Amino acid sequence: MIRAGTPATGAGGRAPRGARPHRRRRPRRSFLISRENAMPLITAERRRTLRADVTASLVVFLVALPLCVGVAVASGVPAELGLITGIVGGLVTGLLPGSSLQVSGPAAGLTVLVFTAVSEYGLAALGVIVLGAGLIQVVLGALRLGRWFRAISLAVVQGMLAGIGLVLIAGQLYALADAKAPGGGLADLAGLPRLVLTTLTSQHALLALAVGVGTARLIAVWPRISGRAGVVPGALVAVGAATALTALLDLPISRVEVKGLLHAIQPPGLSDAARLADVGLAATVVAFALIASAESLFSANAVDRLHSGRRTDYDKELMAQGAGNTVCGLLGSLPMTAVIVRSSANVRAGARTKLSRVLHGVWLLLFVAFLPQALSYVPTAALAGVLIHAGWKLIPVREIRPLWRDHRGEAVILLVTAAAIVTTNMFEGVLIGLLLAVVKTAWAMSHVHISVSDSGIGAVRVRLTGNATFLRLPRILDTLEALPRRHVELDLSGVRHLDHACMIALQGWADERNAHISQPAAEAGAPGGSAAAGTAGGGAGTARGPAAPRPKGPPA
Repeated sequence: MIRAGTPATGAGGRAPRGARPHRRRRPRRSFLISRENAMPLITAERRRTLRADVTASLVVFLVALPLCVGVAVASGVPAELGLITGIVGGLVTGLLPGSSLQVSGPAAGLTVLVFTAVSEYGLAALGVIVLGAGLIQVVLGALRLGRWFRAISLAVVQGMLAGIGLVLIAGQLYALADAKAPGGGLADLAGLPRLVLTTLTSQHALLALAVGVGTARLIAVWPRISGRAGVVPGALVAVGAATALTALLDLPISRVEVKGLLHAIQPPGLSDAARLADVGLAATVVAFALIASAESLFSANAVDRLHSGRRTDYDKELMAQGAGNTVCGLLGSLPMTAVIVRSSANVRAGARTKLSRVLHGVWLLLFVAFLPQALSYVPTAALAGVLIHAGWKLIPVREIRPLWRDHRGEAVILLVTAAAIVTTNMFEGVLIGLLLAVVKTAWAMSHVHISVSDSGIGAVRVRLTGNATFLRLPRILDTLEALPRRHVELDLSGVRHLDHACMIALQGWADERNAHISQPAAEAGAPGGSAAAGTAGGGAGTARGPAAPRPKGPPA
């Protein structure tokens, strides 16, 4: 049977030879689209997003420009290296996933550490140090350890920033007067009286001081300016005004030295890489990696609070920071972190996507390519004013008083960490702060309350509440050993945690007490009792508390 509309087929359903199969004609597609139904290539929403990102990128560029140069000068390296790090932060880290609105570049928080490393190991070793730190960050991110940086005590972080701010201010006070800092937190602080006397007797130093103080003062009052002028970054306005004033009056003060971008780039060689075998240099690499990672991830946490968009992936952000530092190390430039000043400016300027931070790197690259000589007109005292203002903002002045009132232990950790950084160095100061935070937490977690109820007749009732750990063991044993020689009921129902040391000590106390109390006295007590009788209940996270020790022998 042959169906209508189909060619005849032979055996097996195949068409006979010579028969041409019927092909249905496909309707011709029309490529004419009416204007009413056409979808524009760029929607109105995309145009608004693009406009917001471009505007925000210009604002971030204007904020980043003086900071990049100032951080580099304060770190004792050519000014171009700070701009290179800013460019890498935009074009490399800015393109990678992690945080969408966070902006990276050279940070004032690492200025002290970089200055110390360059002074001790030389500028040639900076690339190896930054390269090693970047690779460590990539490995930490790949191992998904980025989230663990959030476990660091906030008091340690605030103390670290306060210590950095103090050391930064102390060092930049010398640059404010066109003087050379002795180097080191204590040395800089000790030399301040001599600096004051030298400045008061030098007209050159007084001129530089006036420019620097005026710059810092203008940055501080600029946010109060209303209207459109307030959108322009205060640091740029202050540095621009100081530069113009210095040029017009031809003031005899120091200015930024510019040697060219290609001259500043110094990739590390094999001989520099071999220096990683030095224990001190290797410790510096680890310090760079840990401090840069902590600062970047804490900044990410702060930036996430400023917007309602996509949250930061800490592991990916750590890998992105590591990739940027790896490139910076290969170029021999400064290390990078996520900078809260630029990031908050990016959010406030209305940025919506990562395009804004990428474009800010493009603007920095164009500036370095076409206008590098413009930096030679900038007075170093003005940059010192910018960094003094940045250092002052690192010190949590307003938080110290309420913290001391409500959480005195945390305030002590903050102050000790800051003082340790000033008196030693960044790495050792942070380690001291972390150790103190761990000790404080262990002491707080081992808090135990001992209440004794003795009516003079019958058993003495002792109740322990809290966490019975070895840290409080001397107090517990002193209290128990001072009890009268009568039957004792020890209630452990309120103990949330009983460690092995306390359990063994209570067992030994019960055994010793049983050995010294006679059998008649024991029989006069509660029958079937226990020298360390405890009841269950009140455990933290479970339905039962720690088991009470049950000594052998008759009750005490």
